[in-house]
Amino acid sequence: MDAQTLIARRVAQELRSGNLVNLGIGIPTLVANYVPQGLAVFFQSENGLIGTGPIPEQGMAHPLLTDAGGRPISALPGAATFDSAMSFGLIRGGHVDITVLGGLQVDAGGHLANWMIPGKMVPGMGGAMDLVTGAKRVIVAMQHAAKGKSKIVAECNLPLTSARPVDLVVTDMAVIAFPGGKATLMETAPGLKVAEVLAVTEAELAIPDKVPEMKL
Repeated sequence: MDAQTLIARRVAQELRSGNLVNLGIGIPTLVANYVPQGLAVFFQSENGLIGTGPIPEQGMAHPLLTDAGGRPISALPGAATFDSAMSFGLIRGGHVDITVLGGLQVDAGGHLANWMIPGKMVPGMGGAMDLVTGAKRVIVAMQHAAKGKSKIVAECNLPLTSARPVDLVVTDMAVIAFPGGKATLMETAPGLKVAEVLAVTEAELAIPDKVPEMKL
């Protein structure tokens, strides 16, 4: 199983029936493909759609049906479209149950940096700041390290997305939560030992007495 699939499958286990869920660009978009059978989850795209379905099959994409990043999506029966003002009203009003976002860095206190790298051109901040501030639960889906450097850091040195800490980080190596504001290793990826996770993690992690493997 590749890293992105592993992350998406594990994040999908956090969903519950009736949730209104926003999926960010990148790995988070894959979560819609792994919703456990029997769950009725409503996916929202901040460009104005509730009821997004799996990524369409080859040749079945509609040019006017896209996510916030411009990628093709499908719409389930009963889906609703509306303008971005209504969409951000839902987000800022606290009506989104879960948002799943990618990340550049998450620090030991759960603070997220995911919207820009200084000196590099970005098209805009998108909805990240609104989502991290307004969603009831924030899950970060990202790879554990990039170019040999941990993305779970002691302190973010990139611009923060929000002063609010995230609730959960799911990587290709671990699940990390922040009870009491302290990064805590909750699960390891299949086949990995705790020591292997710690070896590629910059931030200091609290280690419970028992750390189970992810169940996928």
